[in-house]
Amino acid sequence: MRTAITALAFLAATSCVAFAQTPSMTALAEMRSAVPAPDLVAAYGADPLQIGHLRLPEGEGPFPLVVLIHGGCWSAGYDDVTGMGPLAEALTARGVATWNLAYRRLGDAGGGWPGTFEDIGAGIDHVRALAGTHPLDLTRVVVAGHSAGAHLALWGASRPALADARFGADPFRPMAVVAIDGPGTLASFIGIDAQACGQPVIVPFMGGTPQDLPDAYRIASPQDQLPFGVRQLVVQAEFAPLMQPYVAAARASGDTVVPLVLEGADHFDPIVPGRPYGDRVVEAIMELVGEP
Repeated sequence: MRTAITALAFLAATSCVAFAQTPSMTALAEMRSAVPAPDLVAAYGADPLQIGHLRLPEGEGPFPLVVLIHGGCWSAGYDDVTGMGPLAEALTARGVATWNLAYRRLGDAGGGWPGTFEDIGAGIDHVRALAGTHPLDLTRVVVAGHSAGAHLALWGASRPALADARFGADPFRPMAVVAIDGPGTLASFIGIDAQACGQPVIVPFMGGTPQDLPDAYRIASPQDQLPFGVRQLVVQAEFAPLMQPYVAAARASGDTVVPLVLEGADHFDPIVPGRPYGDRVVEAIMELVGEP
């Protein structure tokens, strides 16, 4: 397996830990600074971090919608909502609306278990309210996340199987979910997180070990909720070997899984549009929603 020391920590310039810069990280940093402001910054809850950035394509719609969830070790200080800005802008330019979520994380008041999960559920469910005032096609909604956000995107798609009102009394079911180079379960990632993030994050994020909190870890791990009953695109780059058990479990459950293996890609290549790996991810997402 390729060394994944840098894999989940975001840009060195925004991280509290120093990591070697890669060409994809440099390109992404430059693109982030140039992304135009969203069409709307809307709240989905009362906390200042419970907001999302809505971008709408030109035209009358209704538009398919991609809900984007950024990564960053499930922790404040690594990344924020702007991390998925370049991908959001690229999709919007192709005729797809995007709803890019901020949320509370480890280090934020109320973040971690269960607050982060409450935010993800509420942020996804807010698409219904957005569709009341904007031309969005709720039959063509995809939830996509990168790194730690891949785990949270999968978890968001698993909520109907949970039947847990804490995370949405009537969970919105997307047509598909996209996991970009991130884990589908938490417990097996403990230890790897300390390497990837420069410090342990999962046990603090969850408030204890899997032995201490078995029910919480079960609820928080999408792999334990399979099948979801929705199509899954699993984009594999630097963390490809770590994602294989999830891919196998999802297929065994009966869910439709479309693997996209990006040979030679680093962890950030898939979310850098305008470069070969990022463009392949954009095209794969466009295939899911149906080219407008």
